[in-house]
Amino acid sequence: MIEKISNMGKLELVKYSMKDVLEKKELRMILPDKRILFVAAGEVTGCIDLTKIKKEDIISSNDDSVTVFLPAPEICYTKLDHQRSKVYDVSGVIFPSDSKDMVEGIYKLAEQKLLENAKQQNILGKTQENAKLIFQPMLENISGKKVTVKFR
Repeated sequence: MIEKISNMGKLELVKYSMKDVLEKKELRMILPDKRILFVAAGEVTGCIDLTKIKKEDIISSNDDSVTVFLPAPEICYTKLDHQRSKVYDVSGVIFPSDSKDMVEGIYKLAEQKLLENAKQQNILGKTQENAKLIFQPMLENISGKKVTVKFR
């Protein structure tokens, strides 16, 4: 059953594939601490939303040059790869529901950590760099003019 149909206009320009090891502990006073050890594998993708480009973002300076303002790069998505990710150890849990809650929590934490790592590795800067490498020559070939690509 279709829940939603969306128009798409985001151009994916860079994808970071990553792995990280996460440990989450819940300290308890009487019982042993609850602990989960998880290896997260996934990807974070940087893109530019081309639907945000307006007519006023294209400025013709003179007969032989054009400046194009692209929207700021953004994170398209962060996706955890469930096939490559693995729970290595769960300890200190007494009830099965505790284990389930810890696994659900670590999956959410893993996606946040992948996103954080991608930002530290300058994914948005790389997205911007790739946009210039793709758009400038393409627009110059189409228009026959010198094109400068800038970002809002």
